[in-house]
Amino acid sequence: MANTQKTESALLSKVWNIANVLSAAGVGFTDYITQLTYILFLKMDDEKETMGLPSYLPEGCKWKDLSFLSGTDLVDKYEEILKELSESDGLIGTIFTKATNKIYRPIMLKKVIDMVSEDNWYMMEGDLKGAIYEKILEKNGQDKKSGAGQYFTPRALISAIVGVVDPKITERCAWNAQRYLAYYIRKDGRQVPGLSDAEVGDLTFTQPQSTRYRAEWSV
Repeated sequence: MANTQKTESALLSKVWNIANVLSAAGVGFTDYITQLTYILFLKMDDEKETMGLPSYLPEGCKWKDLSFLSGTDLVDKYEEILKELSESDGLIGTIFTKATNKIYRPIMLKKVIDMVSEDNWYMMEGDLKGAIYEKILEKNGQDKKSGAGQYFTPRALISAIVGVVDPKITERCAWNAQRYLAYYIRKDGRQVPGLSDAEVGDLTFTQPQSTRYRAEWSV
């Protein structure tokens, strides 16, 4: 049974240890993030189903079809699932657009599957999932070979920008990370009209949009 009581540091350590193992085997941090996203989606969809909620995935492309496999069967099935989901219509097809496997060694893919299997991710705090994702991004940004530092903005810097800029009502935020900016404004105790608490809670792990958001919050 998944242990949902793990501390943030323990979970971060576990996810990060797998990242290091995969990196040593030639799987870069960017590829790890991408594959982890796909695998977590399958796992959380399965967790939703066990709670009586509807599944978004077609039969044959679910966590239960993958998690018990090993060896080349695991890799083949994973690649089959990614291919089918990438060709799906609607939201699923968008999420898995051009999805391909980057973890070719069965033993390495099995390590990620087993790691994800140990916890209940759907019921996990949004901030914790965001922290895990951000930690890997931060490390990836420090890897000069990946060139990822150009798009990673540390939390401390975002928080400092919010404090220094102190945006006012009707001002526009044209910064590419404006959704994260909105999140930190909300965390600072101010409201952002047009964004529900649930939407704001998702901002830490939702890709920023290029659309400009009008900063209309009450202080």
